[in-house]
Amino acid sequence: MNAPPKRIAPRREIAGEASDVKRASASLGDLVSPTAPKTSATGDARTRKRHFYKPLPKEFQRDGFIFKRIAREGDIAIYQQTWDGCPNPSIAYEVIRIRRREGFQIDGRFVKPAEVYPKSEAWGVDGFTLTDKDAAFAKLRELA
Repeated sequence: MNAPPKRIAPRREIAGEASDVKRASASLGDLVSPTAPKTSATGDARTRKRHFYKPLPKEFQRDGFIFKRIAREGDIAIYQQTWDGCPNPSIAYEVIRIRRREGFQIDGRFVKPAEVYPKSEAWGVDGFTLTDKDAAFAKLRELA
């Protein structure tokens, strides 16, 4: 038994409304309109691959102390810690491994991804307090 010859759908010209849209040929069976705008995958994908994390501040105050960043190499930093309640305070140095947290929703608002200071539970692993500046820089080099 001979099969009837296949019918090939005729091709037709499809033109877009804008002057910068190229004319394209498409068969009647095409699923995607050739006049649909094309998008670059790299623009959207690039933002998803690499997050922007809000950096730790160079200076901040917490629990009566003033912290000033005096050095940073990659994800390791040294903050000079000074007690602000004394006219002649002693100075200590905190060497920290900077961590990152992802963004999250709280009470209907989005908190952006950010770098974070180590928690007190991580002290001795991700954070170290030293009283000597040279020792602090030695620890920075050890961790970097």
